[in-house]
Amino acid sequence: MPNPTPPAYEDVLLLLDADHKLVKKMFIEYAGLVEDDAPAAAKQQLALKICQDITVHAQIEEEIFYPAVREAIGDDGLIDHAEEEHAQAKEKIAEIQRMSADDKGMDDAVKELATMIDEHVMEELEKMFLQAQYSDLDLRGMVPQLLARKKQLQAQGGKMKEPTKKNQVAA
Repeated sequence: MPNPTPPAYEDVLLLLDADHKLVKKMFIEYAGLVEDDAPAAAKQQLALKICQDITVHAQIEEEIFYPAVREAIGDDGLIDHAEEEHAQAKEKIAEIQRMSADDKGMDDAVKELATMIDEHVMEELEKMFLQAQYSDLDLRGMVPQLLARKKQLQAQGGKMKEPTKKNQVAA
């Protein structure tokens, strides 16, 4: 029996880009809190939400989207580079998560993460998403799988999986 409710996203690229836009909005909100000299606890709460959302997003990309794109376009270098950027972002996320609310380095760490994510998203949009769009990938068919995994990870609180040897970055 077909699902009577159409998916919320027409294809997986729109779903992933919606995540990108939500995180960008939260980074802007965080910058506003910094500018308004908001309480440290409010900034920390938003920083941790940003970290959780990025972690969930990165994991669904690494588990489902990237392997499918790698197979469809055959560009290992492009996917490897994206995974390296994820590993760097995860290191910054772990740093932020270890900080206390009144840590003086919190604002700078969140700003660095924002810059990293902005650059990564631009590369994804300009390179990977474009190649995926012109490949034979079933971009529409991937939506339910990514949404289901995303909900599952969110229910777990966005706990980061242990990095594998492949996506660890040398310190």
